[in-house]
Amino acid sequence: METVWYVLLSLMLSTYVVLDGFDLGAGILHQLVGRTDAERRTVFASIGPVWDGNEVWLIASGGILVFAFPRAYSAGFSGFYMPLMMVLWLLVLRGCSIEFRSHQPNPLWRSFWDGVFVFSSSLLAIFLGAALGNVIRGVPLDQSGFFSGPLFTNFLPGRYPGVLDWYTVLIGLFSLCALGGHGALYLFWKTTGPVQERSYAWAGRFWAATVGLYVLATAATAVVRPGLFANLAARPWAWPLALLILGSLGALFVFWRQKRELPAFLASTGFLVSLLAATAAAVYPKLLVSTLDPQYDLDVYTAAAGGLGLRVGLVWWIPALLLALGYFTYLFHSFRGKVDVEGEGYGH
Repeated sequence: METVWYVLLSLMLSTYVVLDGFDLGAGILHQLVGRTDAERRTVFASIGPVWDGNEVWLIASGGILVFAFPRAYSAGFSGFYMPLMMVLWLLVLRGCSIEFRSHQPNPLWRSFWDGVFVFSSSLLAIFLGAALGNVIRGVPLDQSGFFSGPLFTNFLPGRYPGVLDWYTVLIGLFSLCALGGHGALYLFWKTTGPVQERSYAWAGRFWAATVGLYVLATAATAVVRPGLFANLAARPWAWPLALLILGSLGALFVFWRQKRELPAFLASTGFLVSLLAATAAAVYPKLLVSTLDPQYDLDVYTAAAGGLGLRVGLVWWIPALLLALGYFTYLFHSFRGKVDVEGEGYGH
């Protein structure tokens, strides 16, 4: 049952990355693809109906962590308290920029919130990548089952690393480029005119940078956590994920060159999902790895809640997921097609 909940947690986090990822990508590109007020309103209109619903998957993932793996939740949230507060403020600023921008027609007002939107979206993408980097690299968990650390120290991984070091920053930059490319392909799919043309061009640039950073991040992971690839190699059921990563990345560039909007975006989705799935398969069963001593590691068995609670929770989780899937299917179906900035709403 612990493994089932690990898979569900990975599924929820992957869903969040894919859905809110294109929102973040649109924010990263906002001032690059939108040069006039009408063009920037087009960017907002493309994510306006869905951005807040997409963030629900992050809240749901946190809920699963609290319910299924309370020890990992208490250790992680207390140890990452300061960066989590920074992420919370970035989420607040991003939401405010989306909601407040169109309240006044004043160019200064709109330019300010445009800048806040780009700033918060870019830093969120970096922090999400750095968070994944910390999970892969490990944290200074001690015999108490908790850890604490500064935002950064000497930028070197070690027994007592900071949240940010050269490895986690590298993963953060990879996340920035991957989500920027994901958002560019979403805008290429959902918009028309100059915004679509610029989104197409920036998609090529971001994904070219993503490939380079992916190679660097893979090599760096082999140095920082060499056992990760041994875990993956020892699990034949996870080998197809490596093929999916490479296959979806290749398909992405083929569809991009052919200017096939939706297939390119779906290939981008496939790359993100397969990459996260391969990472989850390699990390399993660890949730938090101690840089001090392997005996202090938290895995799905030592961090899990009681078996009865997990079984009862699964009974309630299934209908809740079906309701969420039904809602999101209706939402995306209702707002299918190209965006239109005419009239009231986020694009007004």
